[in-house]
Amino acid sequence: MKTKKSVTAILFLVTAFLLTNCATFKSDIVGKYNAPEVAKSQSEPVRVFFIFSHYRQTKGYDAIPILDNKRERIYGFDNFFNDALKEFTNIKSYDTYTEYASDVNDPRRRALKDTLIAKNDFVIKVKFFREKSFAKHTLGTIFSSLSLTLLPIAYTYDYALDVKVYNRKKRLIKAYKRSAKLTKWVQTFMMFVYPFYPEKRQKEELYVEFMHDIFKQIEAEKILSKS
Repeated sequence: MKTKKSVTAILFLVTAFLLTNCATFKSDIVGKYNAPEVAKSQSEPVRVFFIFSHYRQTKGYDAIPILDNKRERIYGFDNFFNDALKEFTNIKSYDTYTEYASDVNDPRRRALKDTLIAKNDFVIKVKFFREKSFAKHTLGTIFSSLSLTLLPIAYTYDYALDVKVYNRKKRLIKAYKRSAKLTKWVQTFMMFVYPFYPEKRQKEELYVEFMHDIFKQIEAEKILSKS
């Protein structure tokens, strides 16, 4: 009889974990550009150098923000950037460079970045940040396990994008920032909500909206103008 109860308990646990799923929701973007539409720029074509960096930090666990390597940055980022480029009308040519922590020990990479800065009319530094709380996520995982995921648990991730535009003399012209949150709810029967709010899509949409919104503002303000 005890064996039968044990088997039933094990089957219940296995079923609960197999049914566990999550649904992710994104907040509104803080700092969103809401100015009226303006006529597209007729500025002289320019050359632009985009420098990307992707940082992550688990607050309470990581001492400082950590640079992602190529495998850790969001998958498909090149496609998102290519789509956001459509906001600009006067970019004649552009170069891109992604910063990695290993650059500190690679003089060739550092020299390449300096060469590209000197070659272009403008430099746009694009920094992505994503953060989470180690304490909150750890406690959430413990509570979720103890409740067999029957009670919904929320895991919050903070995302931000900082963009700074410089001229070829390395003088800062304008700085921009956007931020938002992703909240992932984990619960046994979230499997019925998941198809409509998958984490992957919510995260990708956030990156796309961030870049489109800031690039749109740069274009509207005619920041990439030699005059």
